[in-house]
Amino acid sequence: MYTRPLATLRQSTAVWRRTKSTATTPSSGGTSTSATTTSTSGTHANNSVPIGKTALAALCAISFVSASAAVVETTSAASAPTYHPQAQRFDQTSFVGRFSKMLLACDPRLLFYTEAQVKRSQEMIQNYKDFQGTVHNRALWEARRIVDAALHPDTGEFIPRPFRMSGYVPYNGPICVSMVASTSTPALLFWSWANQSQNALVNYYNRNASSDMTNETLAISYAAAVGSALLVAFGLATTIQKRFEPARAKAMLRWVAFPSAVIASSLNCYIVRSPEIESGIPLLDADGNDILPGATSSIAAAQGVYATTLSRAILQAPVYFVPPLLLTAVPPIRRYLQRNPRMTVPITTGLVLTSFGLGLPLTVAIFPQMATLDAQDVESQFQHLRDPLTARPYEQFFYNKGL
Repeated sequence: MYTRPLATLRQSTAVWRRTKSTATTPSSGGTSTSATTTSTSGTHANNSVPIGKTALAALCAISFVSASAAVVETTSAASAPTYHPQAQRFDQTSFVGRFSKMLLACDPRLLFYTEAQVKRSQEMIQNYKDFQGTVHNRALWEARRIVDAALHPDTGEFIPRPFRMSGYVPYNGPICVSMVASTSTPALLFWSWANQSQNALVNYYNRNASSDMTNETLAISYAAAVGSALLVAFGLATTIQKRFEPARAKAMLRWVAFPSAVIASSLNCYIVRSPEIESGIPLLDADGNDILPGATSSIAAAQGVYATTLSRAILQAPVYFVPPLLLTAVPPIRRYLQRNPRMTVPITTGLVLTSFGLGLPLTVAIFPQMATLDAQDVESQFQHLRDPLTARPYEQFFYNKGL
């Protein structure tokens, strides 16, 4: 997901290095041997990326995302509805409600809860009637948030921390910084592989998991997703650099990076999730019950995969446009970087991670996680089923599209 932001960061690093190199070049001849040595060593030292400050900027960005989630959680506590397993804290028919839910789900602070704490929260919401009246309503919703962040909704299994939605920015951040600091092609390729591998595993662990996949299917999907993403991200750039003069190639890469990032992220998501289309996913009623146990809908699975893939493509927009816009269009930032070019990479890193941390819930919220399908749009085996409580035909079905 970081294909374009990383290109921006690498460009920022290159610009900063050229600036420092120019600043240390002697303006007149006759420089003494000691002065030349000092200038050379100083240039060499300044060519390194300020890792400490860059890491601090990443930490500040992650903290800002957590603080944003804390503000939403605190300000909405008083208006939260009475807790019920089938209820939602926020209105999921509105974009603002879905964004609020996803921002809280992407809160990095959720990573600090242990498995024991998650299980206690799970027991709390399973026996919520015993706690109503004894704890604040907010505590029940917080317990639900802790459980939803750590356990898969279909399998109930723990999702490894690096592949949770709440862990996306914190765990991908160091990979991002490592890619920026890479000074050789092998190192860059390694961290690019790590980046796309994490993307693939996040897509896998947050899919609709009600239908099993074989190990062979998983291995093929992973290899295809990572291979195609790397091919798109680096193949096109390499081709342009080889076929055009450096100045023209640089100008063209500015326009190629965004579509290549969109294609790479979309391919990664689609290939990992596409086995769901063949196997299908269950259709549910309004209470979350399986309409026809053992039967699955490929139509619902396809819509879920397409929606998720589109959201991954749209995610590139905020991380592509916001950091460069702030760096060039906000006078205080521009003047500060002119005076302190060494801070270009750290500030760019912070802006990229902040844009991603807020852009992720924004784009995921475009489509509801629990999506709907009209009865006439699904497979024939579902179209004439009746609600056992009302004896009337179902008019609408629900399904979990994944994240």
